[in-house]
Amino acid sequence: MTRHFLQLYLSIVLTLAAVSWGQSRLWETYGRQNAAPTSERGATLSIVEAQLQNVSPSERQAFVADLAKRTGVDLELFEPQDIEGEATLERLRRGSLAFMSGADGRTWVLKQLKDDGRVLAFRYLPAGATRTPLEWTMAFAFYAAIALVIMIWLWPLTRDLRKLERSTLTFGDRNWHFDADIAPRSQVYSLAQAFRRMAVRIDSLIRSHQDLSNAMSHEIKTPLARMRFEIEMARTAKTPEKLAEHLNNIDSDIAELNSFVTATLDYAILERAEVALNLAEHDFTAILPAVTDSVRRGAPPHLDIRCDVSREATRVSCDAHLMETVLRNLLYNAIRYARGQVRVRFGRSSPDMWTLQVDDDGPGIPEADRQRVFESFVQLGERRSQKGGYGLGLAIVERVIEWHGGEVSVGDSDLGGASFAARWPQSFETRAAPSARV
Repeated sequence: MTRHFLQLYLSIVLTLAAVSWGQSRLWETYGRQNAAPTSERGATLSIVEAQLQNVSPSERQAFVADLAKRTGVDLELFEPQDIEGEATLERLRRGSLAFMSGADGRTWVLKQLKDDGRVLAFRYLPAGATRTPLEWTMAFAFYAAIALVIMIWLWPLTRDLRKLERSTLTFGDRNWHFDADIAPRSQVYSLAQAFRRMAVRIDSLIRSHQDLSNAMSHEIKTPLARMRFEIEMARTAKTPEKLAEHLNNIDSDIAELNSFVTATLDYAILERAEVALNLAEHDFTAILPAVTDSVRRGAPPHLDIRCDVSREATRVSCDAHLMETVLRNLLYNAIRYARGQVRVRFGRSSPDMWTLQVDDDGPGIPEADRQRVFESFVQLGERRSQKGGYGLGLAIVERVIEWHGGEVSVGDSDLGGASFAARWPQSFETRAAPSARV
């Protein structure tokens, strides 16, 4: 806003300065041209004064009136008391010409007669009082220059605003694609970027809701179908043992549905824009090993799960509950695909950046799928048909890290499998909403 104001302000000021300079030069030229006519009128008064020397004082008034009638020159003879202004009278007493302006726009050139003290006046219309066609043309050109400068400044702005309007209307017609081509030097570039981030965010939410609808049709209908089958089987059970078996299967399906709803709600909470982080400094040298031990107890016994935390990680600024969720989801994902080893490491990747890294020795993730893996309800690999998740864990990880002002990525691990790294700054400002990738 400040830059745009200064640009327009300086443009107008410089244009006005140029116009004022040009007008001053024009009026100076006309002033020099009008200096000669003023001298001529003074000479005319001197000639008339010389003629009045041969006329008696009582007849001078009639002589001046007759001379004005015959020559067409507006001449009059005034008594000194008819002249107002002490400065004007003083100038006349010194023998100099004096000037007065009338209400009709005419100017009086005054000269006092030396012998009787009366004042001879020559009235005329100044040349500048009525502008010539050239003067009107010059004035029009000056003000047109000001309009041209403002138009040149406003034209790119209106052009880019029209682009924004067309793109917004297209987006509003459910095209879900914001394609306004706004140059970085444009005055509305920041506004276009804000619209673009909003469009990406809306598109992401729509795709997330579509994925949720698709997941609902599978993750809910399948357990419900199994529950209906188990209920029918329980009705025909011949022994208490068979009835208990069917009831246990129903209970497992209910637990599966509950897990799905819980995971979906957790993800939906992080999708909202009004989530507030509960920030504080935490000792990760105690938190991360404890979370890792908790996950290790429920993991297959053949897996070697280790945790290595830097000794300086005693004051890490974050939301501890959400970061615990991040570690658990990364560990669950690694355990699901690992063959025998899982490694957790935490420390500084730079002086002002924390990094949480989880490696496994599983099959890894193809480079083409490394961005898709963070989308909601996406499961990769041969084991996606096996129950062990809903494709929300890594999506939740990405949202949490984005809320902390960081980013999450996946690459190749030294163990041979996948390596997930979550990075966030040591100190950061809470974001109003998760950032959208443009």
